[in-house]
Amino acid sequence: MITEDQSAVIDFLSRPSTHGGAPVERIETHSAIVFLAAARAYKLKRAVRFDYLDFSTAALRRTFCDAEVRLNSRTAPHLYRRVLPVTREPNRSLALDGAGNAIDWLVEMNRFPQKALFDKLASTGHLNLSLMSPLADAIGAFHTAAERRTDHGGVKGMRWVIDGNALGLVEFGAGWLDQCACARMIAGARCELNKRAALLDSRRQSGYVRQCHGDLHLRNIVLLDGQPTLFDGVEFNDEIACTDVHYDLAFLLMDLWRRRLPQHANVLWNRYLAQTGDLDGAALQPLFLSCRAAVRAKTSATAARAQSDANRRIELKDLAREYLLMAEQFLHPAGPRLIAVGGFSGSGKSTLAQALAPTVGAVPGAVVLRSDEIRKQLFGMARLQHLAAEAYNAVVSERVYHTLADQAGVILRAGHSAIVDAVYARPTDRKAIEHAAAEASAPFAGLWLDAPESTLIARVNDRRGDPSDATTNVVRLQLGQAAAVSDWQRVDASDSPATTLRFASEYLLRVRTNVCQGA
Repeated sequence: MITEDQSAVIDFLSRPSTHGGAPVERIETHSAIVFLAAARAYKLKRAVRFDYLDFSTAALRRTFCDAEVRLNSRTAPHLYRRVLPVTREPNRSLALDGAGNAIDWLVEMNRFPQKALFDKLASTGHLNLSLMSPLADAIGAFHTAAERRTDHGGVKGMRWVIDGNALGLVEFGAGWLDQCACARMIAGARCELNKRAALLDSRRQSGYVRQCHGDLHLRNIVLLDGQPTLFDGVEFNDEIACTDVHYDLAFLLMDLWRRRLPQHANVLWNRYLAQTGDLDGAALQPLFLSCRAAVRAKTSATAARAQSDANRRIELKDLAREYLLMAEQFLHPAGPRLIAVGGFSGSGKSTLAQALAPTVGAVPGAVVLRSDEIRKQLFGMARLQHLAAEAYNAVVSERVYHTLADQAGVILRAGHSAIVDAVYARPTDRKAIEHAAAEASAPFAGLWLDAPESTLIARVNDRRGDPSDATTNVVRLQLGQAAAVSDWQRVDASDSPATTLRFASEYLLRVRTNVCQGA
């Protein structure tokens, strides 16, 4: 794997004297070494060759340094500075960007505190859930602007991933990784690939394969100036970087799920879908999540083989086994179901829907469809912009409920669960959403949240940063016009959100159990 001796360059970059006396911290991976000194970070690509990466010569390393700066400047322009040579001076000493001949190349970056990395925040319990929405916005905007690459992706691209996983798990996991489990997972992935072949290729032709990040997990996201910032995207192999946008996102969803952060994953997933409107890609998530976990199993097994420290080698083997188990589990998702949460404004519908979502259906949980957001989208308005009164007339409302039912059907047919959040005071609207579940042959459960008028008004008045335009007058109008709902399960929502969640969850579990038992 190692093609050149870089020990002199590594020693030079490790010396404080090279950096004006500043102490040097090193971060090493299988393909690079990053030297942190003072306000700068210098990334040296290792002289290595793998089946998916070739940094074997200084010329290739320069090419890929240039590509790294160019591609990562799309998401982190203030982080990446330039490509810098390490030169051999006339007196045989080494220098940074000296007058001598270049013998190697570096990516120079502005340094940031390591504690600001999202994987560090997650491991210390400080990855705030509120960061997931702006992160989804950043990813969605990046994907929207990224270059379309119809020459990659599709069935061929995913087959390449699966074949690489199969070979790597055998080569690097032989003797300790359960090869029967590996074969079972790979066979399942290939079956799912064949099942989704038409969708994969149609999405490639429609422009959903783009020059993406390629390595979008928590360690490659940093909080800079209060904003989630993507960096260290793949520059060395277009087969890895040029993928379906949902495959790019799947790496991050898988990483959050492995770290036992299902609510984070679900909020990210829902915000991304709401921003991009790309619901069709949901059907590919079991395959994409499985492949991402399998890639991690393979790379963990590879690292374990190369690891000299016995304890670290054991850790990496355990990690590979964990990823392998996840890769197989993702291919057997829970069946889809449709849950409708109705109630007057202020009853806590959105709070309940968001709390239920991570626990319902396939990973990363149910897709939440909210009438307030759909209404804003129909008018081309941002989610927090206030709509005029005419946007709430009967004709528009009928269109909103029709759109909710249509989108719920798309999600269900994609194999995912949906939770629909709307008032649902009119019987016709309730029948329409029940019909959407029946058409998709999915189990349905309807919840109606009850709370006294004073509670509804207090909650509406306390809202901040919410897409709902409801006011005190709207609440009173709803109470005066709507009849009592008796065809859905009524839930007392006058207490805390936790209590409402418990009541709703207990009911949904009973319904699920009865369905499974054929009651």
